[in-house]
Amino acid sequence: MIFEDLGLEKCLLKGVKDMGYQEPTPIQREAIPLGLEGRDIVGCAQTGTGKTAAFILPILQRLQKGGGIKALVVTPTRELALQIDEVARSCSRYSGHRSMAVFGGVGYTPQAKKLRKGVELLVATPGRLLDLQRHGDVNLGKVEILVLDEADRMLDMGFWPDVRRIINLLPEQRQNLLFSATMSPKVLSVIGSALTRPARIEVERSATPVDTVDQSVFPVSSMQKTELLVELIRKRDLDKVLVFTRTKYRADRLCRNIKRKGIKAAPIHSNLSQSQRQRTLDGFKKGNIRILVATDIVARGIDVVNISHVINYDMPSDAEVYVHRIGRTARAGASGTAISFMSPEELSELSSVEGLIGSTLRCEDMEDFVYAHRVIPSPEREAKKISRMVYNGGAKSGRRRRRPRRPAAARA
Repeated sequence: MIFEDLGLEKCLLKGVKDMGYQEPTPIQREAIPLGLEGRDIVGCAQTGTGKTAAFILPILQRLQKGGGIKALVVTPTRELALQIDEVARSCSRYSGHRSMAVFGGVGYTPQAKKLRKGVELLVATPGRLLDLQRHGDVNLGKVEILVLDEADRMLDMGFWPDVRRIINLLPEQRQNLLFSATMSPKVLSVIGSALTRPARIEVERSATPVDTVDQSVFPVSSMQKTELLVELIRKRDLDKVLVFTRTKYRADRLCRNIKRKGIKAAPIHSNLSQSQRQRTLDGFKKGNIRILVATDIVARGIDVVNISHVINYDMPSDAEVYVHRIGRTARAGASGTAISFMSPEELSELSSVEGLIGSTLRCEDMEDFVYAHRVIPSPEREAKKISRMVYNGGAKSGRRRRRPRRPAAARA
């Protein structure tokens, strides 16, 4: 199948061609025709599978130019907002649609002034959008299409009350598109009432890593992680590497330590200003920064091409975060490598990851590296796949739960 088979207009196809897309990805093949029909969609696809273009393209085709904001994309982070807006601008290069991203951490007034010039597609983080609405600088009364991107992430970050306030500001008659790399039962339960007979799209299983990522684990003591990382970078000549730590403090400390070894590295986390984070990402993209040390603020949505390796310096406490981390490599069909450092204290985290992905990770050793105390997972271990929720349209279970009887003293 090619993009011409999906029913897209020539102006959009021209933009797609300029972006270098050869043929639609599975999520694009499924979502674009449904989006063009005006269907509500619940889409679950891994990061790096082209899901942003899967909702941006049908939105642009359905939007009339002028007349205010007709489509709203709500997303949890500034980085995601910028990425989505970049895709929208590229796709709309020949259609004449105007898009814009608004988010916190930067000046309010420039965004308000730009909004007054008029846009049809607005990409926003929840907090800044509500600020603009409260000050009368944005009108959501004409929105025809709502996209909630990375809904699980918004729930995890505590944005859901804000999202509900935003939904209440919109016209009741609209198209709703819900996209995420994972789809938890909790998200589906809270958003189900806003959807009208949604089409369910799940190109890959929830929280399943892409097949082109080579995954392995290095058992190592906590005290030797930095030394092992430096050895890996030097001996395997690693370049354009994304390293994940558990905390901002650990990211800063790790950066300082590996920079002392002559390796160009920089941290990125929420303590940095938006301009600092953007400069760091630009330097990483251009190759001026060899190693980017990050917290999970960039585990989703940062679209940096040609990342050769993702290294989990710390195993994530949430197994699903592992999937989002390693999704930074092997994007759009490319191959990549994910390495996890596992200290003895992190054996349970490894078990959770393996249970989620349904397979065990290959154990590796660094050649000529002298290891201290460590725990090597049993080669006979098994991974038990965790069951997942599939959207059922909000139907209730046929069996009613019996209300527990209160103690006699409580009834008195």
